[in-house]
Amino acid sequence: MDTRHMRYFVALAETLHFGHAAARMNMSQPPFSRQISAIEKTLGVRLFERNSRNVALTPAGRHFLADCRAVLERFDAACRDVQLVASGMKGELKLGFMMHAAHSVIPALVRLYSRARPDVRLILEERIPTDIEEMLTEGKLDAAVTFGGGPAPHLRTLLLARDRLCLIVPSGHPLARAETIGPQSLAGEKLIAAPATVAPTLRTAIGLYCAAAGVIPHFAFEPRLQHTIIRLVQEGLGVALIPQSLCDDLAEGVVSRTLDDAPEFDVVLCAPRAARNPAVPQLFEVAAHTGSNENKAG
Repeated sequence: MDTRHMRYFVALAETLHFGHAAARMNMSQPPFSRQISAIEKTLGVRLFERNSRNVALTPAGRHFLADCRAVLERFDAACRDVQLVASGMKGELKLGFMMHAAHSVIPALVRLYSRARPDVRLILEERIPTDIEEMLTEGKLDAAVTFGGGPAPHLRTLLLARDRLCLIVPSGHPLARAETIGPQSLAGEKLIAAPATVAPTLRTAIGLYCAAAGVIPHFAFEPRLQHTIIRLVQEGLGVALIPQSLCDDLAEGVVSRTLDDAPEFDVVLCAPRAARNPAVPQLFEVAAHTGSNENKAG
């Protein structure tokens, strides 16, 4: 018995006419009748009562019809699903993102992608940048929103936005009232920043910004997470340079100030070029409409 035999049986059970059932299955009546007899012989059960005028289901046949319909429905659904998964219309996609991207591009990207692919389960992983790079390499993420870096031939990238550093200080800090803030303003300040092992792009940008004015930065604290950095500034333990995208939702008692010639950095969507998940290409198509008008693929 296989699904082909089940379909023969269901055709006859629904039409109760050998000629009509055979036509439905694109067969002539004699071979179709032999198939029905073979099914009953295999099962060792009479499924139909038949004479020269009528065909009727036996009680066993009625029960078998319900089971066959259920099996065929599940089988047909499985066939449809595997085709949808293969085309990227169904399945799951693991998307990593930096925390500050949750304040900028991630909400729009998730909303639009979920609308375009409602049957793809989007699994969101908030991670630090270095973890994202490692998880992409190991195949633990299908794609990620992270900082743009140097050339990466193994990655497909799409520019989503450009962010820049801004200064956050306690509201009572002298720099909170300064009109112009350049790198020289940071001399002697206790800086709070994620270590280079966590966010190398941000740490490099801070270092180069200070170096442009001959300032040697003094990093007093090095927490891993930007929210922790903001909280330490709130407690008056130092000042920080953070992505501007985080400055719209600061804690009470913390203010942001624009930097002169603030360092800029790219926020990109990236995925391994060898990615096998068929849902990834559609993510890039959707992402092309969520970021800046200057989006560029790499």
